[in-house]
Amino acid sequence: MYSSLILDANILIRAVLGQKVRDYLLKFSSKLDFFTPDTCIKETEKYLPILFEKRGISSKLPLEVFFNIKCLLQIIDKNVYQERAIEARLRMKNRDIKDWPIVASALLFNCPIWTEDKDFFGIGLPVWTTDRIHLFFNEITGC
Repeated sequence: MYSSLILDANILIRAVLGQKVRDYLLKFSSKLDFFTPDTCIKETEKYLPILFEKRGISSKLPLEVFFNIKCLLQIIDKNVYQERAIEARLRMKNRDIKDWPIVASALLFNCPIWTEDKDFFGIGLPVWTTDRIHLFFNEITGC
């Protein structure tokens, strides 16, 4: 039974942009560990302002929301997940290789990945998307 999840950057962005993911994080943060590699934090911080700039909206509030969301996460430093880098890169071969830290983190903590990125399917790890993550939460918490 899993007691944690690895979150991809696209899930972090969804937590800022929409209510559903943010509600899940708030509801289950006391029952589960939400991990994300440092690269996902950097990616989210890079793309949030760009997304809002395209909409003609200030990114100040979304970055404040993201700051609060980060308090619910355990951010994994490269020095920690690096030990699984070779295996992770092999699993992501012929896919988006820059996502290897997510795979390495999942291997290290033996837990599923929550993402919307189809590149993670078929790499030999459990993967959940937002439209099905409620099944994972129900299984884990009985809620």
